[in-house]
Amino acid sequence: MLDYFDLESDLTEEERMVRNTAREFVSDRVRPDIGDHWLEGTFPKEIITEMGELGFYAPNLDGYGLPNLSERAYGLLMQELEACDSGLRSMASVQGALVMYPIHAYGSDEQKERYLPDLSAGEAIGCFGLTEPEHGSNPSAMETHAERDGDGYVLDGTKTWITNSPIADVALVWAKDRSADDTVRGFLVDTDTAGVTTNKIEEKLSLRASITGEIHLDDVHVEESAVLPDVEGMKGPLSCLTQARYGIAWGAVGAARDCFETAREYATEREQFGGPIGRFQLQQEKLAEMATQITLAQLLADRLAELKERGEMRPQHVSMAKRNNVRMARDQSRIAREMLGGNGITADYSPMRHMANLETVYTYEGTHDIHTLVLGEDLTGLQAYQ
Repeated sequence: MLDYFDLESDLTEEERMVRNTAREFVSDRVRPDIGDHWLEGTFPKEIITEMGELGFYAPNLDGYGLPNLSERAYGLLMQELEACDSGLRSMASVQGALVMYPIHAYGSDEQKERYLPDLSAGEAIGCFGLTEPEHGSNPSAMETHAERDGDGYVLDGTKTWITNSPIADVALVWAKDRSADDTVRGFLVDTDTAGVTTNKIEEKLSLRASITGEIHLDDVHVEESAVLPDVEGMKGPLSCLTQARYGIAWGAVGAARDCFETAREYATEREQFGGPIGRFQLQQEKLAEMATQITLAQLLADRLAELKERGEMRPQHVSMAKRNNVRMARDQSRIAREMLGGNGITADYSPMRHMANLETVYTYEGTHDIHTLVLGEDLTGLQAYQ
C-alpha cells in the first residue's frame, strides 16, 4: 500500500496489529460484497457485532472494557475501514466518536455502565441527533427542545441526516432546555420510547452503503437520568464532532489510497497500443500527483495524531485536516476514475463509488466552506459567519 515516506516503519507493534486486523477484516468480510451493498442501498448489518468483537468502536477510550489504544491506532483503523467504503467508517465513527465518546466524557457512572459495554460490543447501536431539517451549519439555532415535566423532560423536534438512526437502540439527542434559558443539553433516548420514530432516508446518490434516517420526537418523555450531567451548551455536540472529524481526516486518506492502488494496478495491466497504459507520460503524471497529494495528507494526519496524543490538538487543527484531506480524496478519486476509462463507471471498481461517497463526506460534520471560515477566523481573529 502507498506509504511513500515510510511512515508505517515507525508504528508500534500494537498499531501495526490494529492496521493489519482491520485490513484483513475488510478484505475477508466486507470488500467482496460492498459494491452490491452500495448498489442496493444496504449496510451489511451482520458485521456489526463482529466489529465489536474486534474492538472497532471507540478503541481509543479506556475503562468499561475499552482497549485504550493510541490515537494513531484509532486513525489507522478509520483509514482501513474507509479504504473499503465511507459508509463502513461512518458506522464505526458514529458509534464510537459521536455516541460512546460523549457518554464516556460527560455521562454519569450509571449511564456509562448501562450503555458503554453493549455499544462497545456492537450489541447495541447508537446514533447522534444534532442536524435538523432547517439547521445544518448553524446547529445552535436548533428547534428541538425539552421542557421539565415532573421527574423528567418532554422532548419535541426532528433531527435529520442521522447515520444509524433506523437501526439504533439509543439516540443521543441535543435539544434546548426551555426550563433553563434554552441551554443545550444532551439526552440519551432509547428509540423504543413512545413518541420516537426513526424513518429511513431512501434514494440517496451518495453513501449508499450506510443506513441514514431521521429522529422524530413527539411528546417523548424521558427521565432525569437520561440527561448527560457533565456538559451544557454547544461545547457538548461540538466536542463530539471534533473527535469524529479526527477520524474523517484519517479515513479520507484510506479512500484516496484505495483509489490510487486501483488506478495503479489498472495502469500496469490494461494494454492499449501494444503495451500497458501506465507507460504513457500522461498516466504517470496522474499517478505521481495522486501519490504526492495522498502522501501530504498522510503526513498531516500523522502529525494530527501526535498532537492529539499529547493533548495539544485544537479544533482548528482538525478543521484543517478534515478540510484538506477530504478535498484531496474527492479530487483524486475523480482522477482515478478517469484513468479507468469506461470501466471506471461500474461497481466492479471502487473509485466512482468512493467519488460519490466523498460528496457526502465533503459536506457532513462541517462543510468544506464552514471549515474554511473556521480557519479564517483563527488566522485573522475576525468571524465571517455571524
